[in-house]
Amino acid sequence: MAEKDKATLTHIGADGSAQMVDVTDRAITHRSATVEGKVLVSAEVRELIASNGVSKGNVLEIARIAAIMGAKKTPELIPLCHPIGISGMDVTLELVEDGIRISVEVRTTDRTGVEMEAFTAVAVAGLTIVDMIKAADAYATITDIRLMEKAGGKNGHWTRTV
Repeated sequence: MAEKDKATLTHIGADGSAQMVDVTDRAITHRSATVEGKVLVSAEVRELIASNGVSKGNVLEIARIAAIMGAKKTPELIPLCHPIGISGMDVTLELVEDGIRISVEVRTTDRTGVEMEAFTAVAVAGLTIVDMIKAADAYATITDIRLMEKAGGKNGHWTRTV
């Protein structure tokens, strides 16, 4: 692989120090990122959630709010993440056979992408679900958090193929 073809770690300076990427000269473009994850739960807990029978409240709606709050707090949690304006987001929580599928799309018009905001939103939604059901299912597991699609910026559109 030629030197120019190697992937670079943009948050590492030439001297090996941590750095925030300078996006000053980047174009402002529409950008989006979609991240998915899952919380595995028992069949009994899945039914409790479906029937809104969890004593702490509506698990899916509280997780939706937590996802939105998590995305907004991303630069406070991830040290080198730029604070950017989130222009919109969609949070989908779906009961599936083995748990809850979480999907978050975050959108912005800015100089850098919103992948980290989408990742944080999914993780915080998952953590919220676990917190709400932990008394009923100590085996609940957050899994498969991954970038599914992103668009905008110099790299254009990318979609997960596997």
